[in-house]
Amino acid sequence: MGLFRRGASSRATDDAVLDGEVAVPDDEAAVTSDNDEVPAADSPEAAELATSTGADDAAVALTRPGAGGPWDESEVDGIGRRVDLGALWLPGVPGMELRMEIDKASNQVTAVALNLQGSALQVQAFAAPRTEGIWAEIRAEIAESVTKQGGSADDLPGPFGRELLARLPVRTAEGRTGHRPARFIGHDGPRWFLRGVLTGKAAVDPEAARALEEIFADIVVIRGSQARAPRDLLALRLPGQAGPVLTDVPAPAAVLDPLVPRGPEITEIH
Repeated sequence: MGLFRRGASSRATDDAVLDGEVAVPDDEAAVTSDNDEVPAADSPEAAELATSTGADDAAVALTRPGAGGPWDESEVDGIGRRVDLGALWLPGVPGMELRMEIDKASNQVTAVALNLQGSALQVQAFAAPRTEGIWAEIRAEIAESVTKQGGSADDLPGPFGRELLARLPVRTAEGRTGHRPARFIGHDGPRWFLRGVLTGKAAVDPEAARALEEIFADIVVIRGSQARAPRDLLALRLPGQAGPVLTDVPAPAAVLDPLVPRGPEITEIH
């Protein structure tokens, strides 16, 4: 049985590129000083409201990275044991915390963030052109933004193809200079693009990243047939929310850049 927790955070979205800046999760535990080696991540726990969701806590057989996923809905035989989030069907594993990020102005869900074993993965799906992918262009934009902030971004091979390992300069709670690492991963699908950001231990430790990479590899994207401009955010909904996603109403703007301001959050714990 899962639980929802609603927070009231108004911080910038985890990996937003807003006004020329990239931000990653506002998690002091994920910040390391120049003398530290491996970051750790904690899940935010500001809880005001809890309600059961009826989610199945049983383990799900996941697709290994490199086996072909993430998937388009046309490539799978139904939702299986994934959670229906509208534009995304998301696999769940025991111990995973699922946080839904909501835009205050529109009250629409804009992103999904998973916390598992000291690491986090934020995912969003976007519309893409029919004839070409957009991940290469987005990687270049993110790398340029990170560099302008005084950080570094390395374009490296990974389990899903090319990815970015970014290090953003930050000031630690003790006033020392530190950095916050983040791995930007992506997958170009048929008329859609799925972007993920790994933070915490998963940003620097391949073994710590494995569980979240497997979840990313088994996500199914529901693009829909309606016309959308490239980079439009595909609409999400809360687990168990009645009724279809309003596909004729555009989701909050996310020009990749890619992202949108973070608003209140709903958290489901398995």
